[in-house]
Amino acid sequence: MAKLTSKELSLLEDNLRHEQLMVQKFSLYANQATDPEVKNLCQNLRDMHQQHLNTLMQQLNQATPMK
Repeated sequence: MAKLTSKELSLLEDNLRHEQLMVQKFSLYANQATDPEVKNLCQNLRDMHQQHLNTLMQQLNQATPMK
């Protein structure tokens, strides 16, 4: 993978923070939901954002190899 510019790296880090926040929020919502359909929806959204987070982490790890 090509090396990322500082701007691209900054945007990637912003997206990582956003996805982490969404995972936390939907986990909280799922834990608080009493309606099974709402709980299931929140869990599915949490899982989707977790996958996004994992993908972004893979991109970050490929762009910034360990020294």
